Amino acid sequence: MRGRGARSAGAAAAAGLVLVLGGCSSGGHGVSPLLSPSASRASATARPTHGTAPSASASASAAPVKGTAKVTATVATKLAQPWGVAQLPDGTLLVASRDSGKISRVDARTGEVTPVGSVPGVSHTPGGEAGLLGLAVSPDFGSDHLVYAYFTTESDNRIARMLYDPTRAEGEQLGAPDTILRDIPMGLIHNGGRIAFGPDGMLYAGTGETGRRGLAQDVTSLAGKILRMTPDGQPPADNPLPGSLVYSTGHRNVQGLAWDPQGHLWASEFGQDTWDELNLIKPGGNYGWPVVEGIAHRAPYIDPVVQWHTDEASPSGIAYAGGSIWMAALKGERLWRIPLDGTKAAGPPQAFFTGKYGRLRTVVAVDDHTILLTTSNTDGRGRPHPGDDRILKLTVS
Repeated sequence: MRGRGARSAGAAAAAGLVLVLGGCSSGGHGVSPLLSPSASRASATARPTHGTAPSASASASAAPVKGTAKVTATVATKLAQPWGVAQLPDGTLLVASRDSGKISRVDARTGEVTPVGSVPGVSHTPGGEAGLLGLAVSPDFGSDHLVYAYFTTESDNRIARMLYDPTRAEGEQLGAPDTILRDIPMGLIHNGGRIAFGPDGMLYAGTGETGRRGLAQDVTSLAGKILRMTPDGQPPADNPLPGSLVYSTGHRNVQGLAWDPQGHLWASEFGQDTWDELNLIKPGGNYGWPVVEGIAHRAPYIDPVVQWHTDEASPSGIAYAGGSIWMAALKGERLWRIPLDGTKAAGPPQAFFTGKYGRLRTVVAVDDHTILLTTSNTDGRGRPHPGDDRILKLTVS
């Protein structure tokens, strides 16, 4: 577990990347099931197994313009600052508490919450956005029992993996963290934090520019990027530039990552004062921040597929289900459905639950008709309701 050295920002190769990233033109408009482990990773079929973008011709039928979303159960309540949620093969959930650095286990059938352990070194400043953020389960969890975490320390953001052993005493079920990547710039705000394994078995991470805008266009920095790495934290040979973890650049604060059945990577991104974004991610693509925000039709920057005014979104987690991307909105206090037609939106975004559950943080796809949704009202910026924060189970069209 400790034989691999953690990579740092200095390992991101810069030579030639400007040409790779600048070559993209403007205008481009495996979780386990909650209660059915036998269907594990079924959604990963028919997806590419390499780092190149799938063909635009590989598209499914367009999703209906109108859909439905109904809360069918409350899975858990009284969670403290839930951020990352990872689903284990048996359907149970691991949930990260941003401020405390603790990970809890949630029994999806009974709602029972039990402590798993803490990630050492997590740092959170009141009023800020740092702390224990994204969680991901190893694609080989059945054999390696590894859980990955993205978290902030006093000096940087890191990604570490830990052995999860549920046979040990409550609160002592996490092994010592094996840091696979360090020196991701950190700040009071814009730390990104979402991590997810793609259908290619690689680990992807969304990072923020920490409020230092120039880092998003600095190809030697890991901030303001989407990163792609092996499970050991190494740059895959088919990344846009060999030796670099940078997969795409020009991001302000990426907090949502999801793949559709055709293998397209989608990402949600916080804008500044005008436009929040849903982006279709291309290897080596430059998404414009801080030069442009939203749809600008300005080469070489890639336009978002959909944009929202910031008071309607401030997007965090996303998931794919039922032919659509489902996007949680924090400031917007709603769940957005974006119906897809291949690499485009099949119709205008559709909002659900506006103001009903407060701030919404993370979306997890259980199957093509079921998603989980977490509230985020105890994060210091919301108005907690009785029982907050909670995990909701939804049936979607």
